[in-house]
Amino acid sequence: MNRWKNYRMELKRCRAGFSNEAVHDLRVATRRMLALIQLLNSISPRPRLQKLARAFKDQLDEFDDLRDTQVILAEISEILQELPQLQEFEKHLQFTEEKMLRTLRKKIKNLETSEVTRRIRKTHESIEGEMENDLETQIMQAIDDAYLLTKQRYAWIDLVRPATIHRVRIAFKSLRYMVEIIHPMLNDFPTDNLKRMNDYQSLMGEIQDAEVFAQTLADFSEHASFPDLEPVRRYYERRHAEAISAYVEKKNQLDTFWRPAPEGPFPWEKTE
Repeated sequence: MNRWKNYRMELKRCRAGFSNEAVHDLRVATRRMLALIQLLNSISPRPRLQKLARAFKDQLDEFDDLRDTQVILAEISEILQELPQLQEFEKHLQFTEEKMLRTLRKKIKNLETSEVTRRIRKTHESIEGEMENDLETQIMQAIDDAYLLTKQRYAWIDLVRPATIHRVRIAFKSLRYMVEIIHPMLNDFPTDNLKRMNDYQSLMGEIQDAEVFAQTLADFSEHASFPDLEPVRRYYERRHAEAISAYVEKKNQLDTFWRPAPEGPFPWEKTE
């Protein structure tokens, strides 16, 4: 219930002052709620949890569109002097951002949480009453499964198909938030592991950001007169290649975040 309380607190703060920071914090709280619901549903599947997961996922999708736009705008502000061709694109995105903010502000203001609170309370009570004594074993199995899915997608990475890296990122994101939930249960869990997992996810996120920028620019250029885009394309081809290279250099770190099999030791438990 602590994560739900934190979510409601961030929602209240966002309503009181609709800043970029408040939206970001609400987005993080939403993602953490979704991770908790997914973890619970993997242990004890039930329709109520699936409905809650869909509700939080829909909310995240709206946040993600705004976040992508703001990331692109932040980058344009840094390179506009070098690439003045992006000026009209920047104006278009600023208009898009304002439109998204107005829509999201209204939705957040009208978001009703009483029904979700009721569902969460009932789910909490039913799971608490039905869970077997080996709850810890079930939780660890759920995270083992999340890690296995991440490793399977990792094995399918094809560097000429960046979408395969994005699929790893999606699976890893769920794994990371699950580990964040249960890490106090783990003996000798390294204090910097959560930051390292965030950094690892960010490496894949840089690749995705470059692709989103390129696709958003391509969509805009189809419907707008544009000066010479070749320097912009070269810039983002280079940025995309550099992001992939940075991930490739550290992609094997995945093996340091979780145990390879349920019966195996955690990486931080291994001795020299």
